[in-house]
Amino acid sequence: MPVVISVINLKGGVGKTTLCIALGEMMAFRYGLKVLIIDMDPQTNATVALIGEEAWVKRNIRGQTLMQLFRDRIEKTSIFSAQEAIMHQVSNVGGGIPGLDLIPSSLDLIDLQDHIATIPVSRFLPLKPVTILAEAVVDQLPCYDVVLIDCPPNLGLITQNGLIISQYYLIPVIPDILSTYGIPQIVSRIKRLSDSTGVTINPLGVVINKYRKQNIHHGNQIKLLQLRAFEAGYSRIFNTIIPETSRAAAAMDFTALCRTLHHKYGYEIPFGMYETLTEEVLEYAQIRPHSIYG
Repeated sequence: MPVVISVINLKGGVGKTTLCIALGEMMAFRYGLKVLIIDMDPQTNATVALIGEEAWVKRNIRGQTLMQLFRDRIEKTSIFSAQEAIMHQVSNVGGGIPGLDLIPSSLDLIDLQDHIATIPVSRFLPLKPVTILAEAVVDQLPCYDVVLIDCPPNLGLITQNGLIISQYYLIPVIPDILSTYGIPQIVSRIKRLSDSTGVTINPLGVVINKYRKQNIHHGNQIKLLQLRAFEAGYSRIFNTIIPETSRAAAAMDFTALCRTLHHKYGYEIPFGMYETLTEEVLEYAQIRPHSIYG
């Protein structure tokens, strides 16, 4: 079975999706791993960045996104198939990266998740609401070394479905008060979910993202996060710090076709940071690369 890592923060704009995609691309392209990205965020940013809007629209119409999975549970239908929903060799790098796959999200999940929250638990029997995703993908997971889940910026039912199949969760933050404010809530809520389900979900750590060296508050906040890591329960602050760059944001444009990861992320920044961060994630999650490509 793969190592499953949820990427989560309760605040938007911290670069969660960009980081999730960069890790997936690095793991597949540089380290020869078989990687599945599950886009559970109704904003659908990871999906559009990896397959483009046109392909997403077609799959959404055919019921090959996570929206259909949850709609099936509400309407008692059986349209969604994880095998059919998975898109293979995604990314705007080289026409798609071998070994990098995607289960797309859908903008329709925005309305659907509000509807899910109002439905009595008994409507989901014999499945519990938090195991809907697990039941759908159980047969596909053994095909992968790593699964990365791009979670919504909340701890609702859809996020819990991603967490329940995860061994780890990763928290990207901008090192300011607003972006780090929700960390204790994330840690405590995931611990309660873990305790109530018997599923072990460990914190992999906090990643500093969009760092501005000239911002003195950023440096001070990093020191505070490092001092509180063990006591606060988020395990560690990753050594690799990702600077704020326009290159990282531009890399999420699917129409900007790239030949290699260097072409996509630059030859030093942020490519080098994403590479070293990936090495740290592989080490802490005890994932062995299949091979390392130049």
